[in-house]
Amino acid sequence: MRLVFAGTPEFARVALQSIIAAGHEVLVVLTQPDRASGRGLALRASPVKQLALASGIRVLQPSTLKDLAAQEQIRALGAEAMVVAAYGLILPQVVLDMPASGCINIHASLLPRWRGAAPVQRAILAGDQETGVCIMQMDAGLDTGPVLLSESLPIASDDTAASLGDRLALLGARLIVEALARLPLSPQAQAGAGATYAAKIEKAEAALDWRLPAVQLARCVRAFNPFPGASCTVDGHLLKVWRAAVVAGDGEPGEILVADRNSVVVACGAGALRLDELQKAGGKRLPATQFLVGTRIGAGSRCALPAA
Repeated sequence: MRLVFAGTPEFARVALQSIIAAGHEVLVVLTQPDRASGRGLALRASPVKQLALASGIRVLQPSTLKDLAAQEQIRALGAEAMVVAAYGLILPQVVLDMPASGCINIHASLLPRWRGAAPVQRAILAGDQETGVCIMQMDAGLDTGPVLLSESLPIASDDTAASLGDRLALLGARLIVEALARLPLSPQAQAGAGATYAAKIEKAEAALDWRLPAVQLARCVRAFNPFPGASCTVDGHLLKVWRAAVVAGDGEPGEILVADRNSVVVACGAGALRLDELQKAGGKRLPATQFLVGTRIGAGSRCALPAA
């Protein structure tokens, strides 16, 4: 098919790669403008842009699709369909109506659960046992369109947002190629009940609140890996927590119960959390056994509690 592809992060890059490999003609790729990143704040192209340029595909990076000039550029292509995956910009109705087969979204949840920007992280935070991918016919609502194809997969007890996102990306890439090959598909309206909203992850959420149960904090560590990284403050020093596990323990929330050669254990509102991988500001991610070498953290120290 003659397609327009709209996407930005790695999740979308995997889908684009499969679409190209399947032999579809990608007329143009839409992706968000380059962003400053890293310590030097140099402009960095999105993963989708990098793949498109390497594949000889034209790239457009409008800051909004409400711009009439951008709309005319898309209309002139005469695409049969537009595939959208984690693009990050709202598609106005005029754009949704342009392709003959409409705009088709690859969404990383089992709709109507977790509509919105952060379905992978929210599923982990909520303790969901499964998630999946829906190939959805887009409409004017927020992930409210009818579903064309879907498939579920289990969420493992040690899944992070990174590992789960990687598996969902591969599933989405396979399903979109299957959906394009089978068009037109019979759309299935989403269920009216059970809809939840996956709000964008804010950095402020990453501060671990030790008053919460250890089970919930362990989910936070997994959900915020790799972004923004769960964090805590010990003796005025900010630490990132990349891996953790629930263990038995009792103490005042935030109290460090154990800090020996093997582990760091912090008391929570219920149970305790063993911190297995830590990082100082400006330092490397280290196993707790290595992290503790040369530090003054010990039993009786405290992790600060975030403001209520």
